[in-house]
Order: sequence, then structure tokens, then C-alpha cells
Amino acid sequence: MDEAAILPLYKLFIRPIDLRELRRDIWIDDPIPAQLTIEGKRLDIDIAYRGSHIRDLAKKSYQVSFFKPKRFKGSKQIHLNAEYKDPSLIRNKLSFDFFAELGVLSPQSRHIFLNQNGKAEGVYLEIESVDENFLTRRGLPNGSIFYAVDGDANFSLMSDLDKETKKSLQLGYERIVGGREEDFYLQEFIFNINTFSKSEFEKEIHKFVNIDKYLRWMAGVIFTSNYDGFVHNYALYRNGETRLFEIIPWDYDATWGRDVNGKKMEPDYVPIDGFNTLTARILYVDTFRKQYRLLLEEIMDQHFTVDNMIPKVDRLTKLIRPFVIQDPYKKQNIDIFDQESAVISTYIEERKRYINRKLTILD
Repeated sequence: MDEAAILPLYKLFIRPIDLRELRRDIWIDDPIPAQLTIEGKRLDIDIAYRGSHIRDLAKKSYQVSFFKPKRFKGSKQIHLNAEYKDPSLIRNKLSFDFFAELGVLSPQSRHIFLNQNGKAEGVYLEIESVDENFLTRRGLPNGSIFYAVDGDANFSLMSDLDKETKKSLQLGYERIVGGREEDFYLQEFIFNINTFSKSEFEKEIHKFVNIDKYLRWMAGVIFTSNYDGFVHNYALYRNGETRLFEIIPWDYDATWGRDVNGKKMEPDYVPIDGFNTLTARILYVDTFRKQYRLLLEEIMDQHFTVDNMIPKVDRLTKLIRPFVIQDPYKKQNIDIFDQESAVISTYIEERKRYINRKLTILD
């Protein structure tokens, strides 16, 4: 069987009156009822547009909540991303898989082909929702999950948006999992990041955050070059047993050599030392900074290589290519799609040269 034949077909059915309501105002988050058929099983769902600037694009992304049954394959919600600005349609998945390879908690994802009311909508990336089912699926302890919803999730006392002192230590975050008492732990974490002396920070911060996991996440952001990764595109999970925060990547289509508009990105666009308050304070500690440098060198040797990454790129592009030429929004750009493996390969080589040049600032 052709490998491409395994790409799942999702059939979405929306009543015309509900579809008109969905399209009436793309900025409204209120869902409308619909049916979604997956693997021959018809599911009652609620569906809404998702994202911020991407809602204005021709090919929409969706948030799907299962209504009847309440869960499907252990999920109560999934995300269907159009990946419209990424000419390859694979950068998000490539990034999530890369983070997982580095030992970072990361959403599962897979490409699917979406039909809406019998009409082809094209290739989408189905992304696992980061919620309590995310924890259950991995056998992780209960805890709390906070989404970083805007640039104020910068681990600072100062707002990234208006450059004023924050009115709340929780500004920039939305609690998705856990009770209200969990807010205290997030607030305490951010307060301590900003008020510990250097010696206190070095001795005490490991009681609040898993340093190894954070450094691995930092490295993932640096290697993929997600410009918003340090202040926005992530979720925080506080492990109920270890009581430590871990960080989960999210929204990684503008990576691997292309920016948020799909334009080619300069290899030095995202600095090696990142830009948020927690990252700055961690790298100010000699032992953490040396640990980070060794980790970067290890990843460049074993993971962030053309030999490791390009076979994965080629497998993904081979898988979805027969469906890209059926995608009404993408088929006219198939020539660009076919060149993306070379774009990513060039990016890896150029980014490695940049990082190698900058390693000395971590001495």
C-alpha cells in the first residue's frame, strides 16, 4: 500500500445556517454545532475558529470539542491547524517531535485531510490539546496547567505589552487545569524569579522549576528559532508530585528557517541566549550556563543535524504530498512545497554555524 494512503480523512458536516453564523464574525469564539466523521465513526462536536492573526487567512484553523461522546480516543478536544503560512505544512509537527526527542513534554500531532460538507478543505495538522487528558495519556501526576496567552507570560514583573509594572503576577496566563489554589504557586514562582538575590536564585530556584527540562526546552526554542517561544508559545505544567514547573511548546509553524509570514528567516534571528526574565537569570548562574552550553553542543552533535532531521522532513513531505496537490489552498504552490526540504537543510547548517560562533558568550 502507498504510504500516503494512511493519511486519515476527516469529514466535517455543518448545517448551512450554522456555517453562516460561524463565518459572520471570525473573531467570535462561540462554537457552533457540527458533526465530524473519523474512521467511519460519526461524532457530534462543537467547533470554532482558533488562533489570532490566522483567523483572517483564507484557510481557517479550528478548535474541535467532542460533545457526543464527550471524549474520543481519550481526548475531549483537538486542534485542526491549517498551517497556511508554512509552505511545507510540516514545521509545527517537526518541532513538536524534535522537542520530544530532546526530552521535553510536547503535544502529539498528525496530518489529516479535511472535507467540509463534501468539499475538500485540504491538509491539516491535528494537534493534541494540552489539558488533563494530556497528563493522563502520559501517566503523569495531576497538577496544574497554565497557558501563556500573550507576551506578558515573560516571567517578569514588567509587562511585555505596555512596559508598565504588571497589575497581577498572573498576567499573561490562563489556568486550564487545576483549582484556584494553584494560582498561588504560579505567582510565588514568578515573584521569586524576580526577587531572589543571585545566591538565593542559584540555591533555591530548583525547588520551583525543573532546571534540566527548562534548559532542554530553551535549546529547542533556540534550534527551531521560534521568535515568540520565550514569551508566548508555551504552556506551564506544575507536576503535583515533584511540585516543579515544566514547560510545554506550542505553535511552532514559524520555525526551521521561515518566519510567521512564511518568509525566509535569517539564521541569527533568534539570539542564542533567548529573551525572558527566567532565561536571563538562569544563564547568569555559572553552573546553569555551562550546563546549557554542554547541552547545545550535545544536541548539535546528535540531534540538530542534516543527517538526523532531513530524513524526517522527507518522510513527512512524502506522506502528505499526494494530498497537498488536492488542497485547494496549497496545490498551486506545489513547486515551493517541493523545495522546502532544501530550505530546512540550509537552515540547519546556517543555524549551527551561528550557534557555534556564539557559544563563547556562554563561557
